[in-house]
Amino acid sequence: MTIQTAFTYITGAISELYDEREAANIAHIIMEYLTGMSKLDRIVHKTKILSPDQNQRLKVAIEALQRHEPVQYITGNSWFYGMELLVNKNVLIPRPETEELVEWMVQDAAHRHRLHLLDIGTGSGCIPLALKKSLPDAQVSAIDVSEGALEVARSNSTRQRLEVNFMLLDALDPAQLATLPEFDMIVSNPPYITQSEQKTMQELVWGFEPSLALFVPDNDALLFYRHISIMAKSKLLPGGALYFEINEALGKEVVALLEELGFKDVTLKQDMFGKDRMVKGSV
Repeated sequence: MTIQTAFTYITGAISELYDEREAANIAHIIMEYLTGMSKLDRIVHKTKILSPDQNQRLKVAIEALQRHEPVQYITGNSWFYGMELLVNKNVLIPRPETEELVEWMVQDAAHRHRLHLLDIGTGSGCIPLALKKSLPDAQVSAIDVSEGALEVARSNSTRQRLEVNFMLLDALDPAQLATLPEFDMIVSNPPYITQSEQKTMQELVWGFEPSLALFVPDNDALLFYRHISIMAKSKLLPGGALYFEINEALGKEVVALLEELGFKDVTLKQDMFGKDRMVKGSV
C-alpha cells in the first residue's frame, strides 16, 4: 500500500463516524504517526510503499478509530499551547479552550515576577507546563490524585525541559491540602460533568478518557469547586487569584459560590465558542 492509498483507506474506513473534513484531519495525523513525514513530504513521496510494520500499525490504528478511540490516544501525543505532549488513558486530552484559561492567567501575571502558582488536578500537566513556559521565573507546582497521571505529567515536564513540582495529593482531602504552602495564583480544571450528562456525550470521550477526571455526582456538581475554593481562600496570598475552568451550565453557580466564600471581583468569562467556560475570583 502506498502513502496515498493508505490515506484514502483511512478516510474511507472512518467516513461513517466523522464528517469529511474531520476524517481527513485524523487521516493526516495517523499518516504522520506511521511515517514520521510531514504533510508536504507525504505529498512529494505519495507513491512510497509502506513497510510491513507500517501496514500492521495502520491496521491497528484503524481498528482503534472504528472503536471510537480518540486519535490522540492512538498516537500517544496531543498539542497544547505550542507543546507536543504525551497522553494516554490516564489523562484527559488537552482542549483548546483550556489554552484560553492559561492565557487569561498569563495576561494577569504580566509585569509580576517570581510568582508561586498551583494547578489542581493536573492530568497531563498541560496547564502548569504552559504557565512555566510563559512565566519562566515563576515557581509552579501541580497536584493530582492519580499516580498514573503524574507519571505522564512528569514525562512531559522532562520532554519540554520545564521545571514543575508535581505532587500526589487528593483535592477532596482538606488535611492533604493543608500541607501546601501559599500561592499567588491557583488554577483548576476539575471534574465537572454530571453523571446524567454522560448520556449526551460522544462515546470517544466517556468511553476512553478517565472517568475520575470527568464526572461528578448529579447531587453535588460543585463538589470540586467547593473544596478547592475553601482551600484557596486560606492559601492565596494577598492580591492572589483563583481560576477555574467550568461546566458551561454552572457559570452562575460557581460565581455565586466564590462570592459566598468572600472572593472579590468574581468574573465569568466565555470561551472562543461563546460558552461560559472560565471563572476568576480574587482575595
